[in-house]
Amino acid sequence: MKIRTLTAAAAMAALALSAAGCSSPSSSPSQNAEGGKTLTYWASNTGTSLDNDKEVLGPQLKKFEEKTGIKVNLEVIGWNDLQTRIQTAVTSGQAPDVVNIGNTWASSLQSTGAFLPMDDATMKTIGGSDKFVDAALETAGAPGQTPTSVPLYGMVYGLYYNKAKFAEAGIQPPKTYEEMLSAAKKLTKDGQFGLSLRAGSYSTNAHFAFLNSAQNGADLFDDAGKPTFTSDGVVKGVKRYIDLMQSEKVVKPSDVQVDSGQGVHDFTAGKVPMVIGATIDSIIQADGMKADQYGVVPYPAPAGAKDIASFPAGINLSVFKNTKNKDGALKFVEFMTSSETQKALNDKFGTLPVLKGAEPTFLADTEKAKVLQDIYANKSKPLPLVAAEDQYESTVGKAMIQLFSKVASGSTVSEEEIRGALDTAQQQVAASAG
Repeated sequence: MKIRTLTAAAAMAALALSAAGCSSPSSSPSQNAEGGKTLTYWASNTGTSLDNDKEVLGPQLKKFEEKTGIKVNLEVIGWNDLQTRIQTAVTSGQAPDVVNIGNTWASSLQSTGAFLPMDDATMKTIGGSDKFVDAALETAGAPGQTPTSVPLYGMVYGLYYNKAKFAEAGIQPPKTYEEMLSAAKKLTKDGQFGLSLRAGSYSTNAHFAFLNSAQNGADLFDDAGKPTFTSDGVVKGVKRYIDLMQSEKVVKPSDVQVDSGQGVHDFTAGKVPMVIGATIDSIIQADGMKADQYGVVPYPAPAGAKDIASFPAGINLSVFKNTKNKDGALKFVEFMTSSETQKALNDKFGTLPVLKGAEPTFLADTEKAKVLQDIYANKSKPLPLVAAEDQYESTVGKAMIQLFSKVASGSTVSEEEIRGALDTAQQQVAASAG
């Protein structure tokens, strides 16, 4: 899972790729004809842009090649395309050796049988499972099964606010949903809106359907793994989120077109005083906003609701079972999850450590770091670790885009219409699960 975008210089990215010895992207795994000395790696968009990812990863891939003699063919894929690309690779067999996955997809992808099980012996080759933070490792696969991924980057959602805008309006950082709404209404004026949402991103919509439902005490799936999207707690949670644009009018209608980092750009440009994002500090600062100009608090729950502000979000690393260079792929996983590489990548990407004993070093502001770590450790609830989780994100998230689109066009979306859209999604997920 990821929420990032900024423009980086293509020439710099090309230079970084050249320095890293990365050839043009390939969708097929390493070939024996090259003596097992190559790997194909699909990375997710974790940095400020696809080019920025290549810049950041390039030097590390160069170090890996110097250390092992294995050349890594890198392709960075945006989040709106990555899941489809992986699913196509699973069905076609034309897969990379190693791939980044949203950690919420781990159980779904595990059920395909296409990925290398990370059993105790395999884990030992990469440094052992006990090196990972427990909350991060819990996202590596379905409960009770041998995981098929390992943690790579940690993230959590937070509510970021412009300190100057809040001070001018005499507003304190919100601790409850009601306080957030009050602040957003007070700051919605003069053609500007108080809060920005990524309402055009199906994955973000699905994440906040989950969070708002969880705050209501509702679950998306029952104990048997069957979807329960039409329960009152889920329906009301989705409506509360959509109403930020609809009845509360603190989110601009054009946010239905935002599926990347435009809201962050508007935030750093002073066009919107609050934005919700997943560990976006590095993007905010790369976009020119200084660390002392903004703050971050947990995404707030309504008064009396469950204090759930995020899920332990992040990105995991998986090896395709059909790799022709299993040893090389595992060496790469070991390298990418080593303390040295993790520090280098966390510093650049602004992600949270997934290794025990590591501290976030991307923030000089220790108070912000404490807030994010507290959310990760104490205010997070995992998304359902079921095989149909990816279908939940796709069906419910896309249904919410359609609902937001109706609101943006001036129509009113009722609770029953939301229930109907969720019922359609529920039937689709139930049918596909058999």
